[in-house]
Amino acid sequence: MPHDTDRLEHANVTVQDIDRATRFLTTALPSWRIRGGGTMDWFGKTIRWQHVGTDDSYLALQGGGEGARPDWQTHRLGVKHLGFVVSDLDAVVRRLTEAGFPVDHGVPDHPHRRRVYFSPDDLVQAEFIQYLSEAPEQRHSYAD
Repeated sequence: MPHDTDRLEHANVTVQDIDRATRFLTTALPSWRIRGGGTMDWFGKTIRWQHVGTDDSYLALQGGGEGARPDWQTHRLGVKHLGFVVSDLDAVVRRLTEAGFPVDHGVPDHPHRRRVYFSPDDLVQAEFIQYLSEAPEQRHSYAD
């Protein structure tokens, strides 16, 4: 394959409530859908799994998770959040809050991007980013 196709295709995330996690993702990202799913034996425990996303990228959700979700405010190893690029941040925030998912926190606006974070009960924190520029040097500016 050509080098320019190198990309992240999916991440596997264990959750307690696969239906709630799926509802969060498909509410925030209406173009996402359940690509497939089923059950499997996961080291002696039957769990549900679902792939939720688009034809090109997705989250591989595994149900039956135990314990607390990762806390982004700690120094523990692991994923702190997943970042999703969206075209209309206000619409994402509206859809999620109306569906009962409160905003965790926002960050001060940047001249070329806007961001908001959500921390669903048992899904890793989600960052939604709306870029306000097509220029990579502006989108990826960290000085502002």
